[in-house]
Amino acid sequence: MGSEPKITRVESFSTHPDRYRHWKLSFDGPVATLALDIQEGNGLRPDDYELKQNSYDLGVDIELADAVERIRFEHPEVKAVVLTSAQDRIFCAGANIKMLATSTHGFKVNFCRYTNETRCGIEDASTQSGIRFLAALNGTAAGGGYELALTADRIVLVDDGSSAVSLPEVPLLGVLPGTGGLTRLVDKRAIRRDVADLFCTKAEGFRARDARKLNLIDGSFPRSRWEDGVKQEAAQLAATGSDRTGPGIELTPVVAPYTWVSVEHAEDGRLVTLTVRAPDDDPPTTADALRAAGASTWAMAAFRELDDALLHLRFTFDRVGLVLLKTSGDAERVLAHDRALAKLAADGDWLAREMELLRARILRRLDNTAKSLFAIVEPGSCFVGSLFEMTLAADRTYMLEDEDGEVTVQLTEASDGRFPMSTGISRLKARFLNDPEGAAKALEATEPLDAPSAFDLGLVTLAPDDIDWEDELRIAIEERLSLSPDALTGMEQNLRFAGAETCDSKIFGRLSAWQNWIFQRPNAVGDEGALTLYGHPTRPKFDFRRT
Repeated sequence: MGSEPKITRVESFSTHPDRYRHWKLSFDGPVATLALDIQEGNGLRPDDYELKQNSYDLGVDIELADAVERIRFEHPEVKAVVLTSAQDRIFCAGANIKMLATSTHGFKVNFCRYTNETRCGIEDASTQSGIRFLAALNGTAAGGGYELALTADRIVLVDDGSSAVSLPEVPLLGVLPGTGGLTRLVDKRAIRRDVADLFCTKAEGFRARDARKLNLIDGSFPRSRWEDGVKQEAAQLAATGSDRTGPGIELTPVVAPYTWVSVEHAEDGRLVTLTVRAPDDDPPTTADALRAAGASTWAMAAFRELDDALLHLRFTFDRVGLVLLKTSGDAERVLAHDRALAKLAADGDWLAREMELLRARILRRLDNTAKSLFAIVEPGSCFVGSLFEMTLAADRTYMLEDEDGEVTVQLTEASDGRFPMSTGISRLKARFLNDPEGAAKALEATEPLDAPSAFDLGLVTLAPDDIDWEDELRIAIEERLSLSPDALTGMEQNLRFAGAETCDSKIFGRLSAWQNWIFQRPNAVGDEGALTLYGHPTRPKFDFRRT
């Protein structure tokens, strides 16, 4: 007990089916199958834990995220995906407990955040791309295993007298179901909260008959009819999927150093400047040209690099507290690429639409990153169109008021809901939540805006002139870095998501905040806490005072 938490090194967030260690991806016409087949000794820290009972760690989820993206971009013929297990009588036991118990607090929280984003990506593939998901539980699904099943459009469980579904985190571990289980039970599956309360405190869960009665699953088959039943369910789901005609594209790996994104670290390790560069070529304007450019087209490549950079900032650079968001290059090129992609998507090209959806997911990743974000609009910036969303995602925006008015920003229809937040509304509407006229007025200003104009429209926080610019930035940066990172994370996550909640925003906001807190409490992670003692004969000792 009481050993030092372990650091988990993530070499890359890019992978390929040829390198999968834990998932098997196969295709049969319109139906793809993702079968979980955990190799116990192939965790990210193999000397510290084994991935027993098909339990997972971050490496397993990196493969899952890759598989879902590949299905969306490389396989337009797929209309349904079966999530199942290649191991007998166990679907998934959830996140590996030893991994959680021995990891740093920051890793645990970011692991849950990434896993949530991956599961929301599955639901996004269904609602936005028409790719239906069937969770075929050929054995017990516990904790995060059942939470994975909850992301699917339908859940079926083998009725063999022993397999069950459960969320045992509260009774067994002293923590919460960390990847959306609580929210999806009551919001998505519309289970009464008293029934959900019973389920979440019943460690052994429910087998097929009772699980059906309580709406925890949608159907079941005995083992003798399992394969035929799953095939029939998958075929029915595929019949409701969307038609996507035209070839897909290959998802090439994202590797550093990047082409369109640069990340510069200050010497103290607490400040980073992240710059996105504008394209230097004309955009593809036809469906054929878009496919010829593939994943290298700027609108996709630059945002995938941004995504990779954000993930490394989360997991590798935990001391970074403030990220300065910058852009550089030709603003007209950005607008041209935005317009071309938007037109192809509006004309019904599924690939262009998938690229737009990918950019929306990556911007939501930016929203959900626990770093302070300052957007810096200066000479050479190109915060226009899709890149202007970065200023709206930022906690503050500083824009230089130059004498010649050459430093500008520009809104387009891209800020009018094309890239919605987790709350389902645009960042512009979130900014002007109680002032819809202000949002409309900003959208009407389609020409480049200098600093005074942008400030008057409420689009930037401060607009110092060139005399005060350097001092204002220096003071703001020094002040931000002097504040408690814990308080800042809580403040930022409260302020970024204004307005009504959705299932996604509850998962990232409410659940992540409380899970973050619970992961630090002695009842969970103390020497005698439930998570620490899981698997030991010693019972946990709780402080029963409510706080």
